[in-house]
Amino acid sequence: MAHKYNLTPVSVKPVETKYRKIVTKIPVPESLAIFDRLNKYEPVSMSGQPPIIWHKAEGINVYDKWGNKWLDWSSGVLITNSGHAHPRICAAVQAMLDQKLLATYVFPHEGRAELCERLAKKSPDGTYKVFLLTTGSEACENAIKLARTYGTRKHGKRKYVFVSFETGFHGRTMGVQMAGGNPALKEWITEQAPGFVQVPFPDGFRTEDNRFEVFEKTLAKQGVTPDQVCGVMFESYQGAGPNFMPVEYAQALEAWCRKHDVVLITDEVQSGFGRTGKFFCFQHYGIKPDLITCGKGLSSSLPIAAVIGRSDIMDLYPPGSMTSTHSASPLPVASAIANLQVLDDEKLTEKAAALEPLLKKALEGLKAKYPKNIGFVPCKGLVAGMLMVKPGTKDPDADTATMINEKCFQKGLLMFAPVGVGGACVKIAPPLTIPREALEEGIAVLEEACAEVLGK
Repeated sequence: MAHKYNLTPVSVKPVETKYRKIVTKIPVPESLAIFDRLNKYEPVSMSGQPPIIWHKAEGINVYDKWGNKWLDWSSGVLITNSGHAHPRICAAVQAMLDQKLLATYVFPHEGRAELCERLAKKSPDGTYKVFLLTTGSEACENAIKLARTYGTRKHGKRKYVFVSFETGFHGRTMGVQMAGGNPALKEWITEQAPGFVQVPFPDGFRTEDNRFEVFEKTLAKQGVTPDQVCGVMFESYQGAGPNFMPVEYAQALEAWCRKHDVVLITDEVQSGFGRTGKFFCFQHYGIKPDLITCGKGLSSSLPIAAVIGRSDIMDLYPPGSMTSTHSASPLPVASAIANLQVLDDEKLTEKAAALEPLLKKALEGLKAKYPKNIGFVPCKGLVAGMLMVKPGTKDPDADTATMINEKCFQKGLLMFAPVGVGGACVKIAPPLTIPREALEEGIAVLEEACAEVLGK
């Protein structure tokens, strides 16, 4: 259940810096009529974010129409790695509009060939194939389908069990929610389909025992033998933290998958495209996945996703039998090509790595200052989290996380609603284009908000 933000406008201290500007009550009184319309015509599930009506987003800033400007620490939801409305991405989309090519179904167009080639060259050995889709959920659904197809066709119907991790999230559709690791998100399914099992994620905080033996013992306890497993999927970092896997564990998992001919899938929907200081997060682990699922930061803008994988797995289905209506839609393809060029030309992956020590040091300082309230501060590249806990425990404290988030929002620092188990993680994910001084300013705002909430 998302924790609600206050929709009663309150007077806040005016802010005007290079990167932030707050000149009205928050939320803006004139915006309430729009929220009323949304509440009337949208499902309540679409609410839950800090109450800002976006009017424009450019670079590292989000603007409303009433004169306020926020420093963005959300990147949408880890979408805009190259910043909002990057000029080269806008130009590429405009060129495609001028060309008058807006929809192609699965008929080929030149951009589709270029994007597939670019992504294939970013794969572990440069030989993988690429299936373009629309959303990360769709990409993960297809990865499950391909893993089961590979396992059952090669080894028989017995090899169909799909393994994923507790507290994991792979999307909103049925298959990926069955593979997800949050029981609350599966209640609507009522009866879980056979062949989906979860094991503890070795985050080192909630799951302190992060030895690979736990993986094997958990499968055994559930009556699953290695010869039954067709695929293992894990988020390269779990978005609920971000929670990272120990390198030794990841490499042991890869060896286990190779030994038992199991398809190893890394979910890079949230973690890819330079976010962690590597192009793909799995590169931190020194492993070679068989399938890679992508989305979000692939275009830094428009909806597009991909499965990148071994050709023998990707070619399991004959022509016309594994397609998608908006696969390689021309506008998102144009934006993705431009985005990949920007990531390389502006060295944004390297920039994320270079800024990591600044962000990490600041968060560790906050944890040292408020050890009873901040339980865990994972950070890699330009993604980080601050897990709020109830004093003296590891129990999530969603109310405090929301208060900190709301204080930052009132001061001109924008993050999406707290995430993770219980909604208690304050997630930090600015565009990779953020200047050092802007990151320092955001850190100062976070420190100020923590002092106001936790220093009482």
